[in-house]
Amino acid sequence: MATSTPQNPVRSVGTVVPQTAHFTDPLPLRSGTVLRDYDLVYETYGTLNADRSNAVLVCHALNASHHVAGVYADDPGNTGWWDNMIGPGKPLDTDRFYVIGVNNIGGCHGSTGPLSVNPATGRIWGGDFPMVTVEDWVDAQARLADQLGITRFAAVMGGSLGAMQALAWAIRHPQRLRHSIVIACAPNLSAQNIAFNEVARQAIVTDPDFHEGNYHALGVAPRRGLRVARMVGHITYLSDDEMANKFGRQLKNGKLNYDFGTEFQIESYLRHQGNKFADYFDANTYLRITKALDYFDPAADHGGNLAEALKPASAGVLVISFTTDWRFSPERSREIVRALLDNRALVTYAEIDAPHGHDAFLLDDPRYHRLVAAYFDRVHREITP
Repeated sequence: MATSTPQNPVRSVGTVVPQTAHFTDPLPLRSGTVLRDYDLVYETYGTLNADRSNAVLVCHALNASHHVAGVYADDPGNTGWWDNMIGPGKPLDTDRFYVIGVNNIGGCHGSTGPLSVNPATGRIWGGDFPMVTVEDWVDAQARLADQLGITRFAAVMGGSLGAMQALAWAIRHPQRLRHSIVIACAPNLSAQNIAFNEVARQAIVTDPDFHEGNYHALGVAPRRGLRVARMVGHITYLSDDEMANKFGRQLKNGKLNYDFGTEFQIESYLRHQGNKFADYFDANTYLRITKALDYFDPAADHGGNLAEALKPASAGVLVISFTTDWRFSPERSREIVRALLDNRALVTYAEIDAPHGHDAFLLDDPRYHRLVAAYFDRVHREITP
């Protein structure tokens, strides 16, 4: 595959504006609950072509949102979370593709979730908001595609939890996408990963300000628990080598204080990340998204046979892993690849030797970006007359 060589310098999609789609058709959830009225907030970048064949859906991971690229006019410092990947001349080139980012149901960035009003009661959902799954998100995204007049995506793409959605798309709606791009993923969570999520959830639900999830009615929030949950998460996103390179045993003030304050730079970093996260993310959303991670297991409905679960997939699949990602290790990506090959699927696999750990999918590794650009060259050729 030839790599992209844009004639123009790489640039941003610029100022973007979120949009809201409202749905009144009931959405059955895997939990057995039915969501009767809901909104999805989304953003788009690029131009949809005449035959609507160049649309690419980007699915977000745990703490991200619909704001995938660009900036807001009233908040120019708020850059989209995958802005280095998406834009004119970038690996997912918005001069070629029409890119859609969606905030999933249960989120806290405008889509219907625990912060929304329950139309049945007139009160904020809070802790009563139903549990959601990857499959629920994918089905809701398909309804958004219907509303936008997109019958088939050129590709569905995501990293981590977003990659689980890209994989679920290939299973649940196989005729509605040409390609699935699955980055830093696993076919299900290991016991260790579930354990990390449970520690994070317990930090939240045992916070005195949690109040069974109904803290908004009392004007409080379980910020301490949410801070700890985020700190736990950050430890798992970085490799040991990357953490050592960034922080080592550096002291914040050049000397030991012999107390329980922030003495080491890594402590300062984790506390900063926890405090920042607690300022903008909702605890009820965090609880539900980590559960959605735990629940994802397409092979479970097929006696643990992943190849059987992936049998409906007809899209071409690009699977990318990173050598130092110990949370979703390359071995787990290879499970997906083997299952696809068992079905004679069109699969491309790349294992990138990168030092950054799980967060590598968000970073500027040139080999990784060249690979994604080359794959999208192929996708573009397929949809170009």
